[in-house]
Amino acid sequence: MSDPEALVAEIEQLGEKLAQAKASIAQRIIGQDEVVNLALSAMLSGGHALLMGLPGLGKTLLVDTLSTVMGLSANRIQFTPDLMPADILGSEVLETAQDGSRSFRFLQGPIFCQLLMADEINRASPRTQSALLQAMQEREVTIAGDHKPLPRPFHVLATQNPIEQEGTYPLPEAQLDRFLVKIDVAYPDRDTERGILLATTGTTEARAHAVFTPEALIAAQGVVRRMPVGESVVELILDLVRACRPDSPEAPEIVKKTVAWGPGPRAAQALMLTVRARALLDGRLAPSPDDVAALARPVLGHRMALSFGARAEGAVLEQVIDEVTARVTRIGLAA
Repeated sequence: MSDPEALVAEIEQLGEKLAQAKASIAQRIIGQDEVVNLALSAMLSGGHALLMGLPGLGKTLLVDTLSTVMGLSANRIQFTPDLMPADILGSEVLETAQDGSRSFRFLQGPIFCQLLMADEINRASPRTQSALLQAMQEREVTIAGDHKPLPRPFHVLATQNPIEQEGTYPLPEAQLDRFLVKIDVAYPDRDTERGILLATTGTTEARAHAVFTPEALIAAQGVVRRMPVGESVVELILDLVRACRPDSPEAPEIVKKTVAWGPGPRAAQALMLTVRARALLDGRLAPSPDDVAALARPVLGHRMALSFGARAEGAVLEQVIDEVTARVTRIGLAA
């Protein structure tokens, strides 16, 4: 067993380093604190994130800044309908040596990096989208029968435009489930937008600096997994996930009436990790029920779907999640 005092010291030291990382990110990303925290939570949890937002809201800039601050090698892939799996994974080419002998040599694709930005991921065909499945889950790719490990750590930050759906291929549920969180990037408020105007239209541009290294990020992910989680928080996570399944006896009436299918065990795992990361980012030693409530939408929203009848009646999934979360939280606090 690890020494509790040593773990507390590690958590406090990591909290200070994360504060420096957020300050460095703030040099380029003005406002969007919740978006930054969710992206960092996904990386500290060892997972991937799906950024949903309109063009021009800073999604690409955020990924670029994160790669700098976290000290990771990064590549960007612009997903288009004609993109092929080999354009992502790489391919084998036949080479002829000077002596006339021939052999295959593998040319690595852009996926061989530590932080991959999959820009407008829903514009690629399902065949190409599926090329990411193995990489996101198993951190390796298979080329011509050979298993090739990806660099560690490995994270995918994908972007998607929620409005423009012409010429797109919606992500299948199996791939959506592999994203630890879905992050909604909204318009900035007036004061934030004013700050963006003043900071980005001058002669100089602010730059972020590296705070982490790949090894430091891997160590931080280990600290997150060793953080203690109270029994009340564990029970709240279980109550919330199970209450969102329409065929569960624990589901409230609103879920049974509106939800077609609910989150699986991977959602509970995602909550267990991200609540710890959120507590760490806030400088706390353990997560609280408030962390579970705050992360319900980002973790559960892409792992559930409304029924056709509920959509026809104007139901909104986020409102259903909020209502279930509030109900479960009240019951948990009362107990």
